[in-house]
Amino acid sequence: MSPSPELVHGLSEAFEWSMIFYVSASNAIYFFLMVLGFFALRSHRARQNAEARAVLLNSPLLPEVSIIMPAYNEALTIAQSVRSMLDLQYPHYDVIVVNDGSKDDTMRILIEEFHLCKSTRRIGTAPTQPIRSVYRSRDPIRLTVVDKENGGKADALNAGLNVARSPLVAAVDSDSLLEEDALLHVVEPFIENPGKVLATGGIVRVVNGCTVERGRVTRIATPGRVLPLFQTIEYLRAFLGGRVAFSFLNSLLLISGAFGVFDREAVLEAGGFATSTVGEDMELVVRMHRICRAKKLPYLIVFVPEPVCWTEVPESWKVLHRQRNRWQRGTVESLMAHDRMLLHPKYGGPGWFALPYFVIFEMLGPAVEMAGYLFTVAGIIFGVVSTKIAVLFFVVSVLFGVLLSMSAVVLEEFTMRRYPSVFDLLRLLAAAVLENFGYRQLLTFWRLEGVWDGLRGKRGWGAMERRGFEQNAQVA
Repeated sequence: MSPSPELVHGLSEAFEWSMIFYVSASNAIYFFLMVLGFFALRSHRARQNAEARAVLLNSPLLPEVSIIMPAYNEALTIAQSVRSMLDLQYPHYDVIVVNDGSKDDTMRILIEEFHLCKSTRRIGTAPTQPIRSVYRSRDPIRLTVVDKENGGKADALNAGLNVARSPLVAAVDSDSLLEEDALLHVVEPFIENPGKVLATGGIVRVVNGCTVERGRVTRIATPGRVLPLFQTIEYLRAFLGGRVAFSFLNSLLLISGAFGVFDREAVLEAGGFATSTVGEDMELVVRMHRICRAKKLPYLIVFVPEPVCWTEVPESWKVLHRQRNRWQRGTVESLMAHDRMLLHPKYGGPGWFALPYFVIFEMLGPAVEMAGYLFTVAGIIFGVVSTKIAVLFFVVSVLFGVLLSMSAVVLEEFTMRRYPSVFDLLRLLAAAVLENFGYRQLLTFWRLEGVWDGLRGKRGWGAMERRGFEQNAQVA
């Protein structure tokens, strides 16, 4: 006997109400994190003191830092990125570029631009793909280049750890640019809390549309193309809201692979960067939480909103699709690798709050949200969901998304204020509205693909096609 129409209608509306509750809870929690991030940002800005920073810059307490830059087919940006790293305002640091078996002119450009010659520098013993050669510059610059067989980003970072000698190592993407004082800002927590800080990360901003000259962003502007403009909103929302709040609770699970500083000994003791995942940045941070919580060691993993890393984001849908699939797979792999921490009292805030949040809203979220969209449309077509409930679902899923995106732009304006033009601010506000109508739903579908690929163990990085910093500025 088939179920009665009343039963089907009742079950359908019950399911729809559960979708409304889920989306509302997700947005409410994220809005709470953004409000918490606002107060944390204001507190951070209030503590800033230019004179104290000037004293710090000349302090003998500043630890040495080795900047590790993995590079794979980065011919368009590698020269400017390295120049940017060599011109930082920091007294004790060196730059280690790891050419991970590039198939383009990356290695040739490095040799010619920086006058490299082979070196006999000793390297450590952490297992990596074979190293072909180690180079040093004939010029008086603090640059080492490691040329190795391709093994992926994590393998390249481990090769950099083998060469580094400094107590701190900074992992920086080779398609990124650091502002002059970025390293000083992000090292501050290590000085303020000696022996406790394991890792710090800075904010990553979109360089597309900005003017870049000799490895420096000389004019900040929003991207001229719609796709990177939408990604600008995403970056603001993720860094100024979520990461500031999670850091405040000492439950930060992700230091962006584009720019993060780590205690070198702590990384080596934890086993280095995992080569079995495409989310090596998140996996290492979660592993550090697990080790320290299990041993009851005092520690901090800190997000610092002031240091800025400028990165080139995808300008084609194909490349963006690959990137988001990889990010989602990395999240799934990291959460599955450390599932024992979930809701375990021994792991404190990361186990009770951060990991459940990531599992419920970041890992399972795409499936639930996509099911909500499909079920709502089907329910209207077949008449099993009332129009009033369907409209309510779209209100909480779309209009709340608009609220969060616009809040991120307002948060940027009231705290950091990096976009000087009113026109740029208006473009960001417009993008904060428009990205919720189609773009975010497409990303949800791509993230759902990533969850499926992560659960079935798909491997592979996916090629990233670059335009180069100067070409992006010309397009803008």
